[in-house]
Amino acid sequence: MRLTWVQPEDLVGHELRQAAEDGRWDLPEAREIAARWHAAGGHAAPPRAGASPEAPPVRLRRLAEELLDELAAIPSPLPEPSGWDEIVAACPGWPAGERRGEGPGLREPGRPARPADPARVLGAWQGRAAGCVLGKPVEKIPREGIREIAEATGNWPIRGWFTARGLPPETARRWPWNRRSAVNSLAENIDGIPEDDDLNFALLALAVLERYGRGFTTGDVAQMWLDELPGGRVFTAERVAYRNLLMGIEPEAAEMRGRRGRTTATYRNPFREWIGALIRADVYGWANPGDPATAAEFAWRDARLSHTANGVYGAMFTAAMCARSLDASSAVEVVEAGLSVVPAGSRLAAAVRDAVDVAGAEPDFERVVDHLHDRHGHLHWVHTINNAALIAAALVHGRGDFTASIAGAVAGGWDTDSAGATVGSIVGALNGGVPGQWSMKDRLTSSVTGFDGIALGELARRTRLMAG
Repeated sequence: MRLTWVQPEDLVGHELRQAAEDGRWDLPEAREIAARWHAAGGHAAPPRAGASPEAPPVRLRRLAEELLDELAAIPSPLPEPSGWDEIVAACPGWPAGERRGEGPGLREPGRPARPADPARVLGAWQGRAAGCVLGKPVEKIPREGIREIAEATGNWPIRGWFTARGLPPETARRWPWNRRSAVNSLAENIDGIPEDDDLNFALLALAVLERYGRGFTTGDVAQMWLDELPGGRVFTAERVAYRNLLMGIEPEAAEMRGRRGRTTATYRNPFREWIGALIRADVYGWANPGDPATAAEFAWRDARLSHTANGVYGAMFTAAMCARSLDASSAVEVVEAGLSVVPAGSRLAAAVRDAVDVAGAEPDFERVVDHLHDRHGHLHWVHTINNAALIAAALVHGRGDFTASIAGAVAGGWDTDSAGATVGSIVGALNGGVPGQWSMKDRLTSSVTGFDGIALGELARRTRLMAG
């Protein structure tokens, strides 16, 4: 059995890619580690799959473990902190709300100053579901394949669910559907809202708030995972963090004592800047309507279980946007709120600002996506930075049009269901609902305890209770 995302011989290549992104590749010690790995016969990161096809010799696995620890000991030289106070200090436009210097998670945060609009909260849940389901069948298909499928079935520009009806056999063979999703996310077989990790994590965030309250800790999130998530249902950074929890590594203790050391987010985890934390953040925004700062702090507490730096910023960016989407009047206002909680000197901030500028100036969204792929095409398709840039571009270019916005996020061809879900939640909230063609039977399938078969209206009601 070749377990994905955790085998040391597969993690070294990913960690070297991470080193090239976070500035460590320019340091001689990182290059020396890479030379040792390749000289011993070690391979690069698997390009798309989470595991290489064959088990390595024992000596190579042991070397991989050593090199992962050596790489982890080399700090990034970039100005991209992961601690709360350092993040806030790096954001010159930090919004009013959470006070600087006040220890997060050590108090019961106050309730939002304004109640959540019921229509907007329901629209957020509806939009997240619709954007997710639109992207599910084409996940892992590159953008050229998505366009070919859509054009072949008369759905380009995308304006409705994907379908296999009328799809030429040669196109279907060239671009096979995501096999787990095509059975329940095509126009001809959608029957309610199918299960997906992009929806399960929203349910888990709601469950965390309901079980532990607004003062929940990172440890509480970890306990919720252990209670509700089988290890096989989490991926990349989440799977590594889950493994680390089972090994007895704590999510925050060493960091809280001011010492560097193993945490669930950092120990042998080259995926700590990938998209997993971003997709967990929406509910923290909806629980803090109009308060991007507190929403970002909630998301930070969750994200640090599995992520660092830009991986954490992606969650904070999303939570802040979702908080602002409940009282904003435009997508541009929402994206600006998201940027206000991202360190100004970070790679994520630069990528999002660039995406906003291009999307605001270029009328053809395909050219916007061309630009994003030229700039970020070297990143893995589930990295935070490229997907956050695409999300921001789709929001700005879509100008509040729900169909155009989620279609743009999915047509971008990276993490299609995740980007579609986040864009959908924000535009659904802005509009207080979704157009009729994107409505589904109001029944969500989930393996999270107590949520299977739940209606989105009930989820919206419970979310509003968490907001006061």
